[in-house]
Amino acid sequence: MSKNCAVILAAGEGTRMKANYSKVLTNVLFKPMIDWVADAVTNSGIDKENVCIITGHTGELVREHMGSDYNYAEQKQRLGTGHAVMQAVDFIKNSGADNVLVLNGDAPLIDEVTIENSLEQHILSKSAVTVVSACIERPFGYGRIIRDCEGNLKKIVEQRDATEQEKQINEVNSGVYWFSSKELLYALENLKSENDQGEYYLTDTIEMIKNIGGRASAFITDNSSVILGANDRVQLMELNEIARKEVLFSIMSSGVDIPCIDGVIICKGISVGVGTTVLPNTILRGKTTVGQNCTLGPNCLIENSQIKDNVKLSNVQMEDSIIGNGADAGPFVHIRPNSNIGENVHIGNFVEVKNSVLGKGTKLPHLSYIGDSDIGQNVNFGCGSLTVNYDGKTKSRTTVKDNAFIGCNTNIVAPVTVGEYSYIAAGATITQDVPEFSLSIARARQVNKEGWVKERKPFKNMD
Repeated sequence: MSKNCAVILAAGEGTRMKANYSKVLTNVLFKPMIDWVADAVTNSGIDKENVCIITGHTGELVREHMGSDYNYAEQKQRLGTGHAVMQAVDFIKNSGADNVLVLNGDAPLIDEVTIENSLEQHILSKSAVTVVSACIERPFGYGRIIRDCEGNLKKIVEQRDATEQEKQINEVNSGVYWFSSKELLYALENLKSENDQGEYYLTDTIEMIKNIGGRASAFITDNSSVILGANDRVQLMELNEIARKEVLFSIMSSGVDIPCIDGVIICKGISVGVGTTVLPNTILRGKTTVGQNCTLGPNCLIENSQIKDNVKLSNVQMEDSIIGNGADAGPFVHIRPNSNIGENVHIGNFVEVKNSVLGKGTKLPHLSYIGDSDIGQNVNFGCGSLTVNYDGKTKSRTTVKDNAFIGCNTNIVAPVTVGEYSYIAAGATITQDVPEFSLSIARARQVNKEGWVKERKPFKNMD
């Protein structure tokens, strides 16, 4: 079995992006473009240690983001795509790879299927270079694939150099190549910059390889989006829209109902169960999974969270948390990190939960804050009740055991424990443990001072 390596070109400045970081770090569906490319490469079977990333502008940010598992080479001067690959010569030699994949770090819609199938053709056809191409309706601006009478790749002609007849060709260069290592190294060592721009073009290596007897071929991918990149924020938006719809259509085909896709963003790789409905302005991002028969939205933002079956969320923001079967929340609920919401929990409007566990069947109907707390099963919190977890220096936890009843407008000042089947009267401020089966009343006796307002005149209109 052949050994393969990859070179990802990521040295572009992207000045039209108006960003102070490398273009490849700009996001498509909340994920840097280079991550899309690197994931496709590694998912195709090439290990990270066999990938070299060519950096340039703010290369240190790219290296920091991608981590130490990859190899890196720096292109100090941007002198063309051929010059960029030249920086990886030592990497290619040391890799011992038979074949080299070269692709752009700012073309995020490349997929592992295209990489795998083009490699298969490259090997079976015994080609020295295989260009991945795509057939598109509007080829203006792209290099055209020129084939000979036998269908082999003859050359690639750039838009500015194409004849009127060549401009009618709709098969274009994607910028993705498979090379046999030996022939690529030969071409890079002999590549010249004999053009008006004084740059080294990777496309020139094709003719050089053919001149030494190597075969050149082109693989037509079914995924025409592989050619797409972004040079400015408008093109980036267009990439986002293409990627967004591809994900949504794939999810809908698996049995998920999205009646209107307006404002719905689901990041690639997120699992959504059969029978779930996703309503407008709902965003699912990060490492999120959604179970079956849920209703999400409208207006939900769910990030790095696990949602079980039959959950209903409306106007909910949720991060790094879990919500159990049959639970519901909203509207206007914030579930902050490290929260575990149990089965059949009800969370009503204007409630915030942070770093807490809520047991099965517990209810927080409205206007409550639960922070740093362990709440048992079938606990009821009245309106305006909260756990007081911070004293200005330290945060402490509250424990409320099963079947407790917390009256309206109650403050539970941590650290305290409220026992099973205990009952706290409305308006209480609890600073000590409450025993099980107890009624706790913690409020001052009401005092009415008649005539006090006439005497003190506290209102402006009483001067």
